[in-house]
Amino acid sequence: MTSPDSGYQRSLRLRDAALVVIGGIIGGGIFLNPFIVAQRTESGLALLLMWIGAGVLTLIGALCYAELGARRPHAGGSYVYLREAFGPLAGFLFGWTMLLVIYSGSTAAVATIFAKYAASVFGLPMTTATPLAVGALVLVAGINLFGLKFGTQMQNLFTLLKLLAVAVLVVCGLFLAGAGSTPILAEDPARSGVGFLSASLPVLFAYSGFTYLNNLAGEVREPQRTLPRALALGMAGVIVAYALVNVAYLAVLGHAGLALSQTPAADVMGRVFGATGAKLIAVGIAISTFGFCNITLVAGARVLQVMGEDGLFFASVGRLHPRHHTPNLALLLLTGWSVVLVLSGTYGQLLDYATFGDWLACAVGVSTLFWYRRRQQADVSFRVPGYPLLPLIFIATIGVVVVQSLRTSLVNTGIGLAIMAAGVPVYLIWRRLFSPARS
Repeated sequence: MTSPDSGYQRSLRLRDAALVVIGGIIGGGIFLNPFIVAQRTESGLALLLMWIGAGVLTLIGALCYAELGARRPHAGGSYVYLREAFGPLAGFLFGWTMLLVIYSGSTAAVATIFAKYAASVFGLPMTTATPLAVGALVLVAGINLFGLKFGTQMQNLFTLLKLLAVAVLVVCGLFLAGAGSTPILAEDPARSGVGFLSASLPVLFAYSGFTYLNNLAGEVREPQRTLPRALALGMAGVIVAYALVNVAYLAVLGHAGLALSQTPAADVMGRVFGATGAKLIAVGIAISTFGFCNITLVAGARVLQVMGEDGLFFASVGRLHPRHHTPNLALLLLTGWSVVLVLSGTYGQLLDYATFGDWLACAVGVSTLFWYRRRQQADVSFRVPGYPLLPLIFIATIGVVVVQSLRTSLVNTGIGLAIMAAGVPVYLIWRRLFSPARS
């Protein structure tokens, strides 16, 4: 079955779509970031509430995107919503920032994490990390040039393997590594805490990526029914997984020990299997990060393809491969820029920009729901419960986090905003030099 407005083939089933949600969220954050959250909270209880609360907030955003996907089940996701609600400039700015920072920066940073863990698994020197990261991105692009079916099979495999890594970590933490030797919810007298907002930033980073499925909506079977179910199921699975992993960390390391451990997953596994355990979880993290890169490149390419089709980017980028129905040129372009960022060595800083820009784009994307509700009164297959309160809670909370980011990291967030703003003159020049985009 082909999506009539785009030429994409609708081949993603509910299981595939739910695994895209899970794979797009679970990358390296849950294996690395909890120690930062422990440093910024006062007890195990506060830490768990932080992870669960951020999960509920993300679930609200996912439910909003479920309705948006049901209303516009086409490729492009947030780009389409912003273009229709606020005009082509808003859509262009999203695509511009996505290409230069959000997707490419996340992909470059996570590919580097993959390479470092892969190098440690195979005993390679860290000087090989950059070539490994570049090779991983090239491999991901190559896999997806020949149709979504094979790419989906690979993605499903990597997502199931990363869930297996999470399950092994939880079992080791709760049952095999002396769990119960430390109180899970106990207060940590050495930590005075630095407030909810500061602790929320690394947690939100670990939850980002729930919007990727909407970019692939043109390839989802029965999207009005499948998208909401996949987003709800995927988010529920991630929240449970994250909560259990943090309980495992606390059960073994305690809050104080977690705050001192920059590699909590390796430390927990090391308690059970020694150096072999640390290597096992390194394999799991490498698999998890590789799968994340696969989703970001595939999802981002769909945005660029739709932009090209709309006249807001090069027309050649908007064409699909006649046989495989894949946006090959868009995929190669996004992959190429991600490789440049890997080689530039600025991926760590770009990840800060990407996290800030990603959540800001999510909040603006959710705001388009109010426009759709006013303009489209017809029934849709899914509506956000608690409207308009839940969307407003999501937008307001992300707004507070964005303001806090500006206060605590003015340079990084300021540069991110500058990159977004630079898209305005680029858009005006584009419209002058090329044919006007359709509205």
